[in-house]
Amino acid sequence: IPRYSYTIGSTDGVNYYGKKGCYLESEPTLELPGEIDIRFVSTNIKDRGTAKYTTSTGSREYYTPNGFTFNNKEQSGIWVAKFETSSSNPSASYGGGDTTNLDPIIKPNITSWRWITLSNAFNVSLKMNDSGNRYGFTSTVDTHVMKNTEWGVVAYLSQSKYGKLGNTNFTGTNKETYQNVSDSRITGCSWGKPSNENIDYGCQYTYDVEINGTGASTTGTIYGVYDMSGGSWEYVMGNYNNLVGDSGFALPPGPQYYNKFTDSNLSTACNGEECISYALSETDYWYNDSHGMVTEEKPWLARGGAAGSTDSGIFYFYAPMNKGWASDAGTFRIAIAPNP
Repeated sequence: IPRYSYTIGSTDGVNYYGKKGCYLESEPTLELPGEIDIRFVSTNIKDRGTAKYTTSTGSREYYTPNGFTFNNKEQSGIWVAKFETSSSNPSASYGGGDTTNLDPIIKPNITSWRWITLSNAFNVSLKMNDSGNRYGFTSTVDTHVMKNTEWGVVAYLSQSKYGKLGNTNFTGTNKETYQNVSDSRITGCSWGKPSNENIDYGCQYTYDVEINGTGASTTGTIYGVYDMSGGSWEYVMGNYNNLVGDSGFALPPGPQYYNKFTDSNLSTACNGEECISYALSETDYWYNDSHGMVTEEKPWLARGGAAGSTDSGIFYFYAPMNKGWASDAGTFRIAIAPNP
């Protein structure tokens, strides 16, 4: 995901649903939002505008997402796992289970790795660049469970002219990323339709089937990111006030590895202010994707929703009752930041 800055337009100065642009046949709404303006930037640019503008003025206030800053270093981009994480033994119970003895595998058409605590998911992601690892990674990269801000940079790019919104093979409600409704939690599957409809469980289309299958990626092509709507819901590293819950952490990991939320109110969740670039308040209920924020009782955030939830989607977020503990429907995704 290359480094960019973004801004979200409004036709009335009140509701910021993006601009109609060249890709929608109707004015943007909450149910069918429009284009997020994107411009790619270098590491010496860190825009800090409002991330909002009124389309009639043409003046754009750009903001560089916080997901492109890792360990206080500005990144030219990040790598994101193309599919939900599977294990090196996908035939094991829940595709892997609560262990650190297996390795993460990123492939389509296999079971995602579930029933693993967030701390164990974090630890297996870190070992991807251990000495002698199977991937060929070195200390020049940092492998970790995706942070909420990193989920945001994928979601916003998908809603731009460079993502599925800008793919002219899809029109109207089919601009939304198609949902994975596989009750077997098979990676890369597609229902061939967006969410918010009645669901027939199963893997109707694999990731490589043109349109019906590729429509489940963030670009609507085989080159996009899959499983960000449905499949297994995904823990992201977003936490309420450093509370570890039942995650297995004794203490939260280093601050570079998670986003801290200080309030359950979306307007004040980031140190008393709105969380800009987090795909939370700015895109709340887009495509009718549901939400539920972290709290003292439920301190860890999850994204995407699970197969069988009609309100799942790329802008879906909620705080699982598991509190970071293992779930038969929960998995994780890996991101990689350069570490020069």
